[in-house]
Amino acid sequence: MSLSLQSPPSATLSPLPSSSSSLQKRLAFSVGFRPSNLISHSRRSLSLICASAGFSSSLDTGLRTELDAVSSFSEIVPDTVVFDDFEKFPPTAATVSSSLLLGICGLPDTIFRNAVDMALADSECFGIDNPELKYSCMFNKALVNVGGDLVKLVPGRVSTEVDARVAYDTHGIIRKVHDLLKLYNEINVPAERLLFKIPSTWQGIEASRLLESEGIQTHLTFVYSFAQAAAAAQAGASVIQIFVGRLRDWARNHSGDPEIEAALKRGEDPGLALVTKAYNYIHKYGYKSKLMAAAVRNKQDLFSLLGVDYIIAPLKVLQSLKESVTVPDDKFSFIRKLSPQSAANYVFSDEEVKKWDQLSVASGMGPAALKLLATGVEGYADQTKRVEELFGKIWPPPNV
Repeated sequence: MSLSLQSPPSATLSPLPSSSSSLQKRLAFSVGFRPSNLISHSRRSLSLICASAGFSSSLDTGLRTELDAVSSFSEIVPDTVVFDDFEKFPPTAATVSSSLLLGICGLPDTIFRNAVDMALADSECFGIDNPELKYSCMFNKALVNVGGDLVKLVPGRVSTEVDARVAYDTHGIIRKVHDLLKLYNEINVPAERLLFKIPSTWQGIEASRLLESEGIQTHLTFVYSFAQAAAAAQAGASVIQIFVGRLRDWARNHSGDPEIEAALKRGEDPGLALVTKAYNYIHKYGYKSKLMAAAVRNKQDLFSLLGVDYIIAPLKVLQSLKESVTVPDDKFSFIRKLSPQSAANYVFSDEEVKKWDQLSVASGMGPAALKLLATGVEGYADQTKRVEELFGKIWPPPNV
């Protein structure tokens, strides 16, 4: 593996199905647990996690699989890998989010349900008279309790979603992160095991800059333009996440975005082009950020991104890679597409390497980034509200 698994990033949670039976099959976060049967399998899964520093997918024949090959270039992180696939694709990192809490509440028989019940029964939250503040307190406690459990289950970092309702409030984001970090400190989770997932609004980018200056690691998400990526790198964000497939989807159904139109004119996929440009920018100018490519839809996407720090890949792509064998004299060779050497040769304009501020980021974001960012923020905020409303309905828990 090209990167140490002691500090991998987190991945996103896929939308949860509405039915209970399908929910049990697909409840997953970046590491991918099937909530059903978690109790009986937890010890076995934990030993698998601790024993593995990556994906052991070589066949008994000694031939390498495509998964082995690509894993030598980039950190491959499973996305929505169900629990039954633990042995095939050991998890490396996790995200705790509002969507995950909703899933846990919908499946009472999971090893994480106790973490939520403990939050609902927390004496500090219990004593708050204002219902809105009470359920917000419980929400934060639940995030941290589940995050604390995940830290014990994965070797890498756990990313904690920051309330998207403050996505346009720099100081509000910082307060939320400080509150979450304080709760993590109370359960003895070291800061180096944590990331805080923040939408890449300008206010989120500025919050990242200030938090990173304190030594708090941030994970900027919903990056859909070079302006956001460059500003996030300048802010010193630990992880920058770009959704490849979502940009492609937007381009198929819309027009008028200059950055996307320029990529299409060059014959490039807009999502892959943005990852390439952001990677080259980070490495050419020596920024510390790690780049995460998400919403990867197929093997060709993955092959086109080899060398990027992290690739979040769906199970079907990982399974296909694992089942495909490579041989030493195979005509198809795996080539690192992104590297510090290629970044050094990439030419940026003076306009692109300027100091990015709020005005330049706003003007540099085309309609795709503006729409996709707003949609992401609204979705996260709605999920958080749904969790708090659910807590109001099920509180108090038994024995309180």
